[in-house]
Amino acid sequence: MSIKGKVVIVTGASSGIGEAAALKLSKEGAKVVLTARREDRLKELKDKIEKQGGEALIVVGDVTNKEDYSNVVKQTLEKFDRIDSIINNAGLMPLSYIKNLKTDEWDQMIDVNIKGVLNGVAAVLPTMKEQKSGHIINISSSAGRKYYPGGAVYCATKAAVKMFSEGLRQELAPTYGINVTSIEPGFVATELTNTITDEELKENLMPMVKDLTTLEAEDIAEAIFYALSQPKRANINDVYIMPTQQEQ
Repeated sequence: MSIKGKVVIVTGASSGIGEAAALKLSKEGAKVVLTARREDRLKELKDKIEKQGGEALIVVGDVTNKEDYSNVVKQTLEKFDRIDSIINNAGLMPLSYIKNLKTDEWDQMIDVNIKGVLNGVAAVLPTMKEQKSGHIINISSSAGRKYYPGGAVYCATKAAVKMFSEGLRQELAPTYGINVTSIEPGFVATELTNTITDEELKENLMPMVKDLTTLEAEDIAEAIFYALSQPKRANINDVYIMPTQQEQ
């Protein structure tokens, strides 16, 4: 199915998977709403989208702030009069060993990776219920399926997103026609690792990934497009996508 004319909100659109998804979906004809905290990066992305003939709306916001999300929805409806999809992509990955007690970073991951997704769903759900249609895409991770050293809290947040997605699907799809997809990538070349401050973990992690050909953000954008472009009768529950060379 074509997604031409569909209105899609993309969180964390200033870089990585969010940016790649916005570019891909706009190229396929969707109208994209770009939201993140870095307005300068959003403006650059909007220019790229418009140069390729697409349409984009910028709404600066923080996914941990419910009022910001209300503003995203308000401006989207004022501009486009509907919401067909939200891609809950914004996330943090400051991996650390539990023993090093990076508790502020634990709190940040819970706030962004879990509460940010909950806030996004809560913001768009009244509109989607009224429309009796919509598609919620949550970016989880392969880390939501299995633990790896240094990833205890991150893995827990992504497992929460995966389980929440399944709950959403069961409660919303049959009754309201709202499809739900959990996208679960392995290692992707994004800015996520820039947030790691645990030097001990960095020393152990870098040798593991330095020779690995990771996924690119564009690969995840293609998976998102695949899920969105299916007929309404087909709900793509999970997309589990790993680098060919990644063992675990």
